[in-house]
Amino acid sequence: MAKAEQEEKRAAQPPDAGAAQPEAAADTAQPETAEPAQPGSEETEFGEDTARPPKASAVASLKTKVEQLEKKLAEAKDTLLRTAAEYENFRKRSAREHEAAFDNGVSFSVSALLPVLDTLELAANAETADESYKKGVLMTLEQCRAAFDKMGVKEIEALGKPFDPELHSAVLQQPATEDAPSGTVTQVMQKGYLLHDKVVRHAVVAVAE
Repeated sequence: MAKAEQEEKRAAQPPDAGAAQPEAAADTAQPETAEPAQPGSEETEFGEDTARPPKASAVASLKTKVEQLEKKLAEAKDTLLRTAAEYENFRKRSAREHEAAFDNGVSFSVSALLPVLDTLELAANAETADESYKKGVLMTLEQCRAAFDKMGVKEIEALGKPFDPELHSAVLQQPATEDAPSGTVTQVMQKGYLLHDKVVRHAVVAVAE
């Protein structure tokens, strides 16, 4: 009877129950496997760092760019200075040309009016009994001379001066004397005039020989 009960209990137990526990234990004792390396790990970052250029190379590259910029700046400065110098030369040349054109215009006008001055001087030196007429001529002559003086017109000194071919035009020779040695202007046939430092008309003179 007791033997039959033991057999029934043994039959009621699930098969392989004892074997399951060792497998579970084996599973818990199994070591963990290493996970594969993910992107951005130390190896990847190390690889990226080794691919970057060294610091000395970057400094050399920046130095080269600075030198190139300094060279371009120097060229631009040189061009600017040359342009400024050319403009200054052009301005001065234009001012000289304008002044020369003005002087030429004044010189032309003076040359055209000098015969009028000569006529007034002849009339003022002529003998006349009409004092009112002579007074009017003298007043006109003084006004004419004042106008010429304002324009910078001056008479060339000639009588008793050494002959100067730049100022005088000799048309007659006369014997030299103690008072008028050779090369001295002895007579003025027509007065000469200067416009500032420019000869408008040479003085027509006689020279001692």
